[in-house]
Amino acid sequence: MARIDVNHIRHSYLPNPQKDSDFALKEVHHTFQDGGAYALLGPSGCGKTTLLNIISGLLHPSHGQLLFNGRDVTNLSTQERNIAQVFQFPVIYDTMTVYDNLAFPLRNRRVPETDVDRKVRETLDMIDLAGLAKKKARGLTADQKQKISLGRGLVRSDVNAILFDEPLTVIDPHMKWVLRSQLKQLHRRFGYTMVYVTHDQTEALTFADQVVVMFDGGIVQIGTPAELFERPRHTFVGYFIGSPGMNVLPVALEGKTAKLGAQRIELPGVPKADKGALELGIRPEYVRLGRDGMAVQVSKVEDVGRHKVVRANLEGKEIAAVIGEDDEVPAEPKVRFDPAGINIYADSWRVEMGA
Repeated sequence: MARIDVNHIRHSYLPNPQKDSDFALKEVHHTFQDGGAYALLGPSGCGKTTLLNIISGLLHPSHGQLLFNGRDVTNLSTQERNIAQVFQFPVIYDTMTVYDNLAFPLRNRRVPETDVDRKVRETLDMIDLAGLAKKKARGLTADQKQKISLGRGLVRSDVNAILFDEPLTVIDPHMKWVLRSQLKQLHRRFGYTMVYVTHDQTEALTFADQVVVMFDGGIVQIGTPAELFERPRHTFVGYFIGSPGMNVLPVALEGKTAKLGAQRIELPGVPKADKGALELGIRPEYVRLGRDGMAVQVSKVEDVGRHKVVRANLEGKEIAAVIGEDDEVPAEPKVRFDPAGINIYADSWRVEMGA
């Protein structure tokens, strides 16, 4: 396994980039620790696949340096970097059997046949394809082919890192959960350095120890799932992670009080911000709906099974609140904000609060 240092990497698909907007990947400077499980999370076009392909060697960065365990690999090929990569759509040999597809990368490295057989059978059991070991890959379904592709990435134990580029796109929902769990177990057992690209927050939050949230070609926050939920560093993180996402409301500040229209909201501290566009962020889980607090007009109640999402209007702004599945909406509803869930943002970036 390897520690991967991404040193001031930038990349543009244009021949002569001149300005910041010409870069698909803005400057990224980060270390992926040896044996860590990371997810690159963000919407389409945010730069996550570009970053992954730079790590793998499929792309050469316009600027910056890439190190594996302190060794400069910026100009080395994928093979020289000893990387396994699993792509969004299956890349397999249709004329080979399932067994031989998994055995191929091992035989190619002259691994003894007894070790090949042990590793292939272990991986076949892991991806639930043992019963199809002797079947040609050509006749398999799309999700079975992708499981072969996943297996080929997992069968090797000598790789510096395993990279996944939205690998579960063609997998049915139940099997996605199964494979994510198996990948997690594999990581705990063998300590592979894994980097997993996805736009699906559920995949990212259930797979990774550290989630790297990307937006507009840059990294806006790196943290555990709990950190991203409780303390989003940027309003995009609050909006993108969570269902529904964080409520973001424009406010004015007055000491420990945030002013929203005619309402006054007590804050847990004094925000260290004196300029910029000021906003209050609070997740729907911290909005308390009842008979006390600020009056709201309820527009919709969505029953999503284990809880309800209440959509309402507060001082002309749309907000969402999460309540229990058996809770009722009062006839004259009001809301309070739990201070533990309040964040203040200046120009979209979270500011600290003093005593």
